[in-house]
Amino acid sequence: MRLKLLESAGEAFADKGFAKATIREICDRAGANVAAVNYYFRDKEGLYLEAIKYWSEESRKKYPHDLDLDPHATTEEKLHAFVRSFLFRMLDKSRPGWHGKLIAREMVEPTGVLDGLIETAYRPMNDRLRQIIRELGRDRLSDVEVRLCSRSILGQCLYYRFARPVISRLDPEDTFEPPDIERLADHITGFSVQGIRELAEEKEIVPK
Repeated sequence: MRLKLLESAGEAFADKGFAKATIREICDRAGANVAAVNYYFRDKEGLYLEAIKYWSEESRKKYPHDLDLDPHATTEEKLHAFVRSFLFRMLDKSRPGWHGKLIAREMVEPTGVLDGLIETAYRPMNDRLRQIIRELGRDRLSDVEVRLCSRSILGQCLYYRFARPVISRLDPEDTFEPPDIERLADHITGFSVQGIRELAEEKEIVPK
């Protein structure tokens, strides 16, 4: 029953947001008594927090950031694994559709849960990406440049999540099936690697 409540809560919160989704609606979807929320999660806030945690845990299990890379993988391979993992977590149709939508809604309509989510999930992910960028830039980039590069990479990925309805209408051939996602991962990685390298080369000290 706990899992059914988490799934139903995820769907409801993703569709309507935290404020508008009701406990009764969630319990009706799960075929549960309203008292079950009290029993398992204490209240609506507790249920929402656990639904977010559930998404994060399932997401990391299926698509870990390093995708089981070889310890001797190149920096480019590390970035590709990171981008590919991030894209599949957001766009994979084989997973329950509410997972990505739920997190996207939390980003747009943040609640108190966002702070915890940042510390447990996003900060470690962010630190990993920035370390990859430093390696690609051969430690020549400033902290500001590293931050901007990381946001550019994440922005490219997030575009396909938030603009998906528009993309599907402009380019119906982009179906976001696994081959499409693989192609996106290749493109974003190649595009980003080239940009970071050029930025680093501009900082190369030319001997007099």
